[in-house]
Amino acid sequence: MHFVHPQFFWVMIVPFVIFVFLVLTNKDSVSRIFSEKVLERLRADSDALPNSLRNMVLFAAVFLMIVALARPVIETGEKTVRLKGISAVVALDISGSMRSKDLYPNRLEFAKKKLSELLDDMPGDAVALTAFAHNSFVLAPFTSDKATLKQIIQGVDESYINMASTDFAAMADLAGRLLRDKKEKILVVFSDGGEPQDLKGLAQTLKKEGIILYAVLIGTQKGAPVLDEQGRPLKKRNGELAITQLNEELGKIARESGGDYIIAGYGKSDMEWLARRIHGKVSGKSQGVVRIKERVELFVYPLAGAVLLLLMGLSSMPRAGEGFGRRRRKERA
Repeated sequence: MHFVHPQFFWVMIVPFVIFVFLVLTNKDSVSRIFSEKVLERLRADSDALPNSLRNMVLFAAVFLMIVALARPVIETGEKTVRLKGISAVVALDISGSMRSKDLYPNRLEFAKKKLSELLDDMPGDAVALTAFAHNSFVLAPFTSDKATLKQIIQGVDESYINMASTDFAAMADLAGRLLRDKKEKILVVFSDGGEPQDLKGLAQTLKKEGIILYAVLIGTQKGAPVLDEQGRPLKKRNGELAITQLNEELGKIARESGGDYIIAGYGKSDMEWLARRIHGKVSGKSQGVVRIKERVELFVYPLAGAVLLLLMGLSSMPRAGEGFGRRRRKERA
């Protein structure tokens, strides 16, 4: 048997020993503070455990809690676990059109929600998170820690939005660099598809890098006005409102690359379908080998013993009401 956290034992045992020593060697400290008459009124005749025995019981309970905190275990050996999953780059569109409100509350927030849903359906996969508009950059390197990725996603707000034109080819080029050493080169893009001219060079970049593209299209065919930083609709040079609509051309490029696309809806079934499509396309590659020590946890035994001793020690303390009643009876006698 050994302790998983022996430092806790040694850090706690020293003050515990000092505390026991002070309690056992300062029995008369109370009498130096209170007068004898006050102590006489506070004393209670009881059939409870003697003070010395009760103190020992409580000391033993605290000691067992310290032992439990140090986590005693018995090691029975090691086992090897192979981690499997795919590696994928997820790109989030932060161009100006993502402020549009044809999806609640706007396209960007809706895309973030769908991205989080997709992560829930890819628990064993390593995901790198990027954002793109006119420029592309990495938000998080490859990780299987979905909780951290979700926190990073929530931190992407409208302050990230770039009103310049969207460069999908540069986004794919960044994904290619991140996926260079990966067996499966999967890119998942959350975007409204941009304008037709924004997609120039994307198909060639995907083919050059050997990337399979999956597109999650955010928006509606009806479209919505493009909004500025103050939430005001933008106008074209001729005075008409600038309307941004869903561009399914990005989905066609995804299918040409060997992937697929889906128009995001309000339910969760679309991201479940997409995750199945991605996993069905590529085989899971081993992400490494982890050796796990097999242990028998023993902390429950000292913890149970500590609780039992605490109950014994505390239940043996005299009750104030009982002592007061006995004193009143003695006075009457």
